[in-house]
Amino acid sequence: MAQGRVFLSAEWRNLVMLNYRVDPAILKKIVPRGTELDSFQGATYVSIVGFQFLHTRIFGVVPIPFHVNFDEVNLRFYVRRREGREVRRGVVFVKEMVPRRAIAQVARWSYGEKYFACPMRHTISRTEFPSAEYEWKFRGEWCAVSAAASSAAFLPAAGSPEQFITEHYWGYSTKRDGPYAEYRVSHVPWRVWTASQAHFKGDGDALYGAGFGDYLSRPPNSAFIAEGSEIQVHMPLTLPA
Repeated sequence: MAQGRVFLSAEWRNLVMLNYRVDPAILKKIVPRGTELDSFQGATYVSIVGFQFLHTRIFGVVPIPFHVNFDEVNLRFYVRRREGREVRRGVVFVKEMVPRRAIAQVARWSYGEKYFACPMRHTISRTEFPSAEYEWKFRGEWCAVSAAASSAAFLPAAGSPEQFITEHYWGYSTKRDGPYAEYRVSHVPWRVWTASQAHFKGDGDALYGAGFGDYLSRPPNSAFIAEGSEIQVHMPLTLPA
């Protein structure tokens, strides 16, 4: 499996993952060509994910001063692409929030990702039943995504909704000049905790575009906290037109 050189290594930790069933029609205009929407038991999902980016290194060894540890919150959906006999299951980001402008600029330039810089903060409780909240300031208002665990930690079973959400190991994005890029994200499977208390605060339409607000204003269809792990993001490859 071709993966390309490692561009970035880090740890993703304390992931809050709120998942919403949506009408696939609101996503079809932003599905990268060569991919198709992925679904779980016939349903199409978007996820709001907040997490910590820790011990970040470029090319696996070079830290960027003041940009080693930071938060990220993103809205993503799920796609798949065939490469020969292999089915590559990946994610597409609608928007990604980070606290430093340089991070957003590098991500937009290198991967064509929709990164934006804004003030951010978090509150994390690391106990047997952890909780986490990530907040970001958008148009003068604080938005938030939060969850509190209500189960013991477990490794998602094959075919479970938790496995579907956490085990998409490819990313797809639009480069500035138009073509779509594909990149591999490597990590071990994550332990998760089911969350019975989970909440998103914000104007979904203003944040992510018309059509999202109606879904994001409802309780999520599923929610959990993921432990996370070390990760590697490989260099992007431009897909043929």
